[in-house]
Amino acid sequence: METIRQKQVGELLRRFLGMTLTEEGSLIYGRDKLVTVTGVKMSPDLLIAKVYISVYGTENKQEVILELEEHYPRIRQALGSKVGKNMRRVPHLEFFLDDTVDEMYRVDALLNRVHEEDENMKK
Repeated sequence: METIRQKQVGELLRRFLGMTLTEEGSLIYGRDKLVTVTGVKMSPDLLIAKVYISVYGTENKQEVILELEEHYPRIRQALGSKVGKNMRRVPHLEFFLDDTVDEMYRVDALLNRVHEEDENMKK
């Protein structure tokens, strides 16, 4: 169970990391991909942040995560300049792929197909 402080810091990092990726993202993973920070979960000591990323515009979503990890020092430095007044230490960032939206589209397509088959059976 996350504490109130963990949630506050996670939300702060989510907002500032989103701004950082908007500014630095085209240099890291290119202009053709849309990357969104969907959530940040903080460790109890606030030193590790699990960052959940949603990626649009490419089939190889894991490649974007690898590019973010490759440019980790640049991202952390840019993030540190933004949150410096709000936090003493910038936590270590761990990037994870959030495929919730992809799952939603997959389930929606399955339900549509079932609905179409039902309609065809009624005829």
